[in-house]
Amino acid sequence: MTEIVLFHHALGQTDGFLAFADDLRATGSLVHTPDVFAGRTFPTVDEGVAHGDEVGRPELRRRAAEGVAELPPDVVWAGASLGVVFAQEYAQTRPGARGALLLYAALPVEAFETPWPDGLPVQVHGMADDPWMDWDAEVAPFAAASGAEVFRYPGSGHVFAEVGNVDHDADAAALLRERVLAFLAELPQR
Repeated sequence: MTEIVLFHHALGQTDGFLAFADDLRATGSLVHTPDVFAGRTFPTVDEGVAHGDEVGRPELRRRAAEGVAELPPDVVWAGASLGVVFAQEYAQTRPGARGALLLYAALPVEAFETPWPDGLPVQVHGMADDPWMDWDAEVAPFAAASGAEVFRYPGSGHVFAEVGNVDHDADAAALLRERVLAFLAELPQR
């Protein structure tokens, strides 16, 4: 069984986000979904980002840390958009991570005190023309990392794999799902 921590995007824990978590659970994975927005959801990414700014990064980080405090270190850290901030930080800085799934975003690897762990499996998924994705500065370093897979889908949507989202792209979502499930299936069992 794979244990996954999935952090939500700036829209909060929407029905589509929770459906994705349930989809991962259906594979037999144990999936944790810490809620750094304390139950709030938003209709647009801009509104969610504004809420996150209002709450403040220190408080969001505190909530994320509280949400994972009792979990073992050998998990797959996953994040969608805003959630990548937490997933990437934990995958990159906490020993024992099994892998990382970075959906709709990535941060420069230099954003954290330690380099990306050599050989740590990671997938980065995003649309080619997504205005929130910085393919050159943030994603390109992952393409060179050992154990990394970078997937660039045609289109400009942001939260494109989430059913019910205005950016939903059924074909790209199906391919993302297939790739994520293959990634999880290929991880060594512990």
